[in-house]
Formats: sequence, C-alpha cells, structure tokens
Amino acid sequence: MAHYVILFHFTHQGMDHLKGSPDRVDAIKAAAARHKVKIKEFFVLMGHYDSMFIIDAPSDEAVAQLSLTIGAQGNVRTETLRAFNEEEFRKLVAAAVA
Repeated sequence: MAHYVILFHFTHQGMDHLKGSPDRVDAIKAAAARHKVKIKEFFVLMGHYDSMFIIDAPSDEAVAQLSLTIGAQGNVRTETLRAFNEEEFRKLVAAAVA
C-alpha cells in the first residue's frame, strides 16, 4: 500500500462546531475503512495546519474519494500528500537518471 498524509484546516463551520470534532474523526475512520484505507495515526497540530492523518491506501483514487468525502462535510479543507518511506526513497534515488 502507498503512504499518504492528509492535512486539515478548520473552516469557519468547523470552528463553530469544534466540540463535534472527535465524533467526526470517528466518522472519518469508518469512511476510510469503506474505501479500504488504513488510518495509521491522527495528530492535532500547532502551526499552519490544524490536524492530520497518516494513512496507507491501495490507490490514489481511494485517497481522493476519502478526501472528497471529508471535504464535502464542510468542516475542513484538506491537502493530501503522497509520502515515500526511506526504502521507497532509496529505490527512487537508485532509479533516478543523473
């Protein structure tokens, strides 16, 4: 499975309904399972982003579907990044054209 980071910014609506955020995290976990996405970690952040998930997914399409499902609720804006672990990085570098 490929690795991804989904970063979140609260919208005005999300801040107005902040107390419901833990329940929304649970709902996202359930949605992820339906898309065959494994949530490895959830973090609340200090700085530019408000929170993030680290996930494993079988395809870019599964991640896009999950991100769209999350964003459609209107509580957060998402930014999704494909992440490569050290082993994958080493393979990429080895195959790179100099």
